[in-house]
Parts: sequence; C-alpha cells; structure tokens
Amino acid sequence: MEFLVSDAKLVSGSRWLLPHALAVFAFLYLPIAVLILYSFNSEGVGGFPPHHLTLDWYRTLFADGPIWDSVLNSLQVALAAMVISLTFGVPAALALERAQFPGKALFRRLVLLPLILPGIITGLSLLMLFNVMGTKLSLMTIVLGHGTALISVATTEVFAGLQKLDRAQEEASLDLGANYWQTFWRITVPNLKLPIIGAALLIFTLSMDEIAVSFFLIGRDNTLPLEIWGRLRRGITPEINAVSTIIFVFSMMAIVFWYRLRVRGETGADVSVEIVADLEGGVA
Repeated sequence: MEFLVSDAKLVSGSRWLLPHALAVFAFLYLPIAVLILYSFNSEGVGGFPPHHLTLDWYRTLFADGPIWDSVLNSLQVALAAMVISLTFGVPAALALERAQFPGKALFRRLVLLPLILPGIITGLSLLMLFNVMGTKLSLMTIVLGHGTALISVATTEVFAGLQKLDRAQEEASLDLGANYWQTFWRITVPNLKLPIIGAALLIFTLSMDEIAVSFFLIGRDNTLPLEIWGRLRRGITPEINAVSTIIFVFSMMAIVFWYRLRVRGETGADVSVEIVADLEGGVA
C-alpha cells in the first residue's frame, strides 16, 4: 500500500515537472526571443506583434561608426584581460593545489575575494589607486581593472581542473627521466587544456559584459556595454536590439565551440586512461 501511495505521488509530481520546466525556460529565454524579433521590426520597438520585418536596423548598425569603435575597444580589453588573468591565475591555481606554504588558507581567500566583492567596490577601489598613482584613465586602466578582477575566475577554473587531473601520467614522465619543467609543459599543460580554454572563454565573456568596473575606469574611449548604456538613456532603439542579437549569436557559437571541445577532450582522456592502464599492465 505504501508503494502505491509513493508511486502515485511520483506520478503526480512528474505531471507538474514539465509545465514548471517550460515556465522557467520561458521566463529565462522569452525576453531574448522578443529582443531578437524586434531587431527585425520596421516599426521600431512599439506595437505587438511586429509587422513588416526588415534588415534596415542591421544596415543602420553596420554603418554606425561609434558603436563599432566601442566593439573594437571591448575586444581589445577582453583579450588583454584574458591574458593577464590567465598569466596570474594559472600559477595561483598550481600553488593552491600543489604547494604547501605558510598562509595558504589566507592566500586562497584573498584570491577568491574578487568573486565575492561587488563590481562597484572593485571599480571604486581601483579608481582611487589610479588617482593616487596619477595614472590617466584610458583603455589601459580598464584592462588592468578587468584583468585584476577576473584573476579569481581563472584560478578557480584551473584549480578545479587540477583536482580532476590524473597524476599517473606526470609520475610516469618523471620516472622516465623528464624534469619537473618538461613534465609541466608536456604533460600538465596539455591535460589542463580544457580548463584553461574554459577559463579563457569565461573571462572573455565576463570582460565583454563588464560595466561596473568599466564605469569607474573609463577614459575617452567607450566599451560596448557603456556605449549601449549611454544610448539607452535616450530610449530603446531597434539598433540596440540588433547589436544585442549579434552578441547573443556569437555567445551561442562560443558555447557550442566549448561543448564540442569538452566532448572531444573527454573522449581523448578516456583513450589516454586506457593506454596508461595497458602500459602499467605490461610493466607488471
């Protein structure tokens, strides 16, 4: 009797699962679908449903010099911030996972602190630092701000990858005569390819989207989020919808690219584990 009651509850709960999931996905993605739809609306953002679909707003967008200058600025900032974050984040992750030193617990908390602090605090703190140093605000200050704020992202992503890493290949490399530096570049780094690429994509996306830190450190040149913010103060235009649609499409492409790399990497990892197991069995 108890099993029948539990089965009845399970069936009743499963009936509500699909409508609940559809409601959640509609809440998340319906606004994006509306934004994309209105980017093709010839009548602007007013009126529903849209009539007379057109590509005129995309033509207007491609002829808009200031917004493409801001796109170029954002790309430069994101790429530079990605390099800075990975340059400092990868060694920090290695130190947290492999090394033992006094103050390691404090170091871990300090590295992760930018993930907890609001962007407005980070931006204001960096603005005060640059003012004390007498540094003129420019794209370089935004690069330093983004790179500093996103080091923790690189550290956490690579640290998670290190915890999942099989140390057997590194030990085999050292046993076969390679030194630690050779083992790091030929074994550790290739095995960390997926976490590093994932961290790079996440840092690039967060930098392209960052507005709080950029707001305090901006000079004469706008980034794309600040350019969009400035135009939204004058009202929503289908041109903004068009550039948002393009950003969404490129974001989806990045997600698909990362997913394919991850599936391919997991397949390669399974093959490597089988090879190592065969070698160990042969040696035994």
